[in-house]
Amino acid sequence: MHSGILTIEEAILRFGRAKRNGCRVVFTNGCFDLLHPGHIQSLEQARALGDALIVGLNGDASVRELKGPGRPILPELERAEILAALECVDAVVIFHEVTPRETIAALLPDVLVKGGDWAGDQIIGREEVEAAGGRVVSVPVVPGYSTTAILAKMRAAGSPSGQRNS
Repeated sequence: MHSGILTIEEAILRFGRAKRNGCRVVFTNGCFDLLHPGHIQSLEQARALGDALIVGLNGDASVRELKGPGRPILPELERAEILAALECVDAVVIFHEVTPRETIAALLPDVLVKGGDWAGDQIIGREEVEAAGGRVVSVPVVPGYSTTAILAKMRAAGSPSGQRNS
Protein backbone atom coordinates (compact mmCIF):
# COMPACT_ATOMS: atom_id res chain seq x y z
CA MET A 1 0.00 0.00 0.00
CA HIS A 2 1.23 3.49 -0.86
CA SER A 3 2.65 5.45 2.08
CA GLY A 4 0.31 8.36 1.29
CA ILE A 5 -2.78 6.30 2.16
CA LEU A 6 -3.48 7.11 5.81
CA THR A 7 -6.03 6.26 8.45
CA ILE A 8 -7.76 9.28 9.95
CA GLU A 9 -5.60 8.83 13.06
CA GLU A 10 -2.40 8.87 11.00
CA ALA A 11 -3.63 11.93 9.07
CA ILE A 12 -4.30 13.79 12.33
CA LEU A 13 -0.83 12.91 13.63
CA ARG A 14 0.77 14.18 10.42
CA PHE A 15 -1.54 17.06 9.41
CA GLY A 16 -3.53 17.94 12.53
CA ARG A 17 -3.67 21.52 13.76
CA ALA A 18 -0.93 20.87 16.35
CA LYS A 19 1.47 19.62 13.64
CA ARG A 20 1.00 22.30 10.96
CA ASN A 21 3.66 24.81 12.00
CA GLY A 22 2.15 27.47 9.76
CA CYS A 23 1.50 25.14 6.83
CA ARG A 24 -1.94 25.45 5.23
CA VAL A 25 -3.75 22.11 4.91
CA VAL A 26 -6.32 21.75 2.13
CA PHE A 27 -8.98 19.03 2.06
CA THR A 28 -11.21 17.86 -0.76
CA ASN A 29 -13.18 14.68 -1.23
CA GLY A 30 -14.98 12.50 -3.72
CA CYS A 31 -15.45 9.04 -5.19
CA PHE A 32 -12.77 9.36 -7.89
CA ASP A 33 -14.05 6.14 -9.46
CA LEU A 34 -12.45 6.57 -12.89
CA LEU A 35 -9.82 9.28 -12.69
CA HIS A 36 -10.09 11.72 -15.60
CA PRO A 37 -8.52 15.09 -16.56
CA GLY A 38 -11.31 16.99 -14.80
CA HIS A 39 -10.34 15.32 -11.53
CA ILE A 40 -6.67 16.08 -12.06
CA GLN A 41 -7.30 19.76 -12.79
CA SER A 42 -9.57 20.11 -9.74
CA LEU A 43 -7.01 18.40 -7.48
CA GLU A 44 -4.22 20.64 -8.79
CA GLN A 45 -6.37 23.74 -8.17
CA ALA A 46 -7.08 22.54 -4.64
CA ARG A 47 -3.39 21.88 -3.94
CA ALA A 48 -2.49 25.38 -5.15
CA LEU A 49 -4.56 26.80 -2.25
CA GLY A 50 -2.22 25.47 0.43
CA ASP A 51 0.90 23.58 1.41
CA ALA A 52 -0.57 20.07 1.65
CA LEU A 53 -3.60 18.41 0.03
CA ILE A 54 -5.51 15.65 1.77
CA VAL A 55 -8.09 13.82 -0.32
CA GLY A 56 -11.01 12.18 1.44
CA LEU A 57 -12.02 9.15 -0.59
CA ASN A 58 -15.47 7.58 -0.37
CA GLY A 59 -15.17 3.91 0.56
CA ASP A 60 -16.84 1.29 -1.62
CA ALA A 61 -20.10 1.06 0.38
CA SER A 62 -20.62 4.82 0.35
CA VAL A 63 -19.94 4.98 -3.41
CA ARG A 64 -22.59 2.28 -3.95
CA GLU A 65 -25.03 4.23 -1.80
CA LEU A 66 -24.34 7.47 -3.69
CA LYS A 67 -23.93 6.17 -7.25
CA GLY A 68 -25.97 2.97 -7.27
CA PRO A 69 -25.29 -0.68 -8.11
CA GLY A 70 -22.32 -1.40 -10.32
CA ARG A 71 -20.25 1.33 -8.70
CA PRO A 72 -17.50 1.77 -7.84
CA ILE A 73 -15.71 0.39 -10.89
CA LEU A 74 -12.39 0.25 -9.01
CA PRO A 75 -12.21 -0.83 -5.36
CA GLU A 76 -11.30 1.76 -2.72
CA LEU A 77 -7.68 0.67 -2.22
CA GLU A 78 -6.98 0.87 -5.97
CA ARG A 79 -8.61 4.31 -6.18
CA ALA A 80 -6.62 5.42 -3.12
CA GLU A 81 -3.36 4.10 -4.62
CA ILE A 82 -3.94 6.05 -7.85
CA LEU A 83 -4.75 9.28 -5.99
CA ALA A 84 -1.83 8.91 -3.56
CA ALA A 85 0.57 8.56 -6.51
CA LEU A 86 -0.39 12.00 -7.87
CA GLU A 87 2.21 14.70 -7.27
CA CYS A 88 -0.42 17.18 -6.06
CA VAL A 89 -1.82 14.81 -3.39
CA ASP A 90 -0.03 14.56 -0.05
CA ALA A 91 -2.37 12.05 1.60
CA VAL A 92 -5.54 10.03 1.00
CA VAL A 93 -7.94 9.12 3.79
CA ILE A 94 -10.69 6.61 3.02
CA PHE A 95 -13.96 7.32 4.83
CA HIS A 96 -16.86 4.90 4.97
CA GLU A 97 -19.74 7.23 5.83
CA VAL A 98 -21.85 8.70 3.02
CA THR A 99 -20.45 12.16 3.78
CA PRO A 100 -16.97 13.23 4.89
CA ARG A 101 -18.31 15.34 7.80
CA GLU A 102 -16.64 13.24 10.52
CA THR A 103 -13.31 13.22 8.68
CA ILE A 104 -13.43 16.98 8.09
CA ALA A 105 -14.40 17.65 11.72
CA ALA A 106 -11.47 15.51 12.90
CA LEU A 107 -8.90 17.14 10.58
CA LEU A 108 -10.25 20.72 10.55
CA PRO A 109 -8.38 21.73 7.40
CA ASP A 110 -7.50 25.36 6.77
CA VAL A 111 -9.19 25.19 3.36
CA LEU A 112 -12.07 22.95 2.29
CA VAL A 113 -12.45 22.64 -1.49
CA LYS A 114 -15.42 21.37 -3.49
CA GLY A 115 -16.38 21.55 -7.13
CA GLY A 116 -18.54 24.39 -8.36
CA ASP A 117 -21.40 21.96 -8.95
CA TRP A 118 -22.04 22.08 -5.17
CA ALA A 119 -24.07 25.00 -3.85
CA GLY A 120 -22.14 26.80 -1.10
CA ASP A 121 -24.72 26.00 1.56
CA GLN A 122 -24.68 22.32 0.56
CA ILE A 123 -20.95 21.77 1.10
CA ILE A 124 -20.54 19.19 3.84
CA GLY A 125 -18.09 20.32 6.50
CA ARG A 126 -18.51 24.03 5.80
CA GLU A 127 -19.77 24.80 9.30
CA GLU A 128 -16.95 22.92 11.02
CA VAL A 129 -14.19 24.45 8.90
CA GLU A 130 -15.49 28.01 9.13
CA ALA A 131 -16.11 27.69 12.89
CA ALA A 132 -12.42 26.73 13.26
CA GLY A 133 -11.31 29.80 11.27
CA GLY A 134 -10.84 28.04 7.94
CA ARG A 135 -12.37 28.87 4.60
CA VAL A 136 -14.38 27.04 1.96
CA VAL A 137 -13.47 27.40 -1.71
CA SER A 138 -15.49 26.31 -4.70
CA VAL A 139 -13.41 25.47 -7.77
CA PRO A 140 -14.98 25.46 -11.23
CA VAL A 141 -15.98 22.10 -12.63
CA VAL A 142 -13.94 21.25 -15.72
CA PRO A 143 -16.51 20.92 -18.52
CA GLY A 144 -16.58 17.82 -20.68
CA TYR A 145 -15.51 15.30 -18.03
CA SER A 146 -17.70 13.02 -15.99
CA THR A 147 -17.23 9.46 -14.76
CA THR A 148 -20.93 8.80 -15.41
CA ALA A 149 -20.57 10.03 -19.01
CA ILE A 150 -17.44 7.91 -19.54
CA LEU A 151 -19.29 4.82 -18.28
CA ALA A 152 -22.29 5.56 -20.52
CA LYS A 153 -19.97 5.89 -23.52
CA MET A 154 -18.28 2.59 -22.64
CA ARG A 155 -21.63 0.82 -22.28
CA ALA A 156 -22.84 2.22 -25.61
CA ALA A 157 -19.62 1.11 -27.33
CA GLY A 158 -20.09 -2.40 -25.94
CA SER A 159 -23.75 -2.75 -26.89
CA PRO A 160 -24.76 -4.51 -30.14
CA SER A 161 -26.10 -1.23 -31.57
CA GLY A 162 -22.81 0.48 -30.74
CA GLN A 163 -20.64 -2.06 -32.57
CA ARG A 164 -19.26 -1.40 -36.02
CA ASN A 165 -18.73 -3.86 -38.82
CA SER A 166 -15.11 -4.18 -39.88
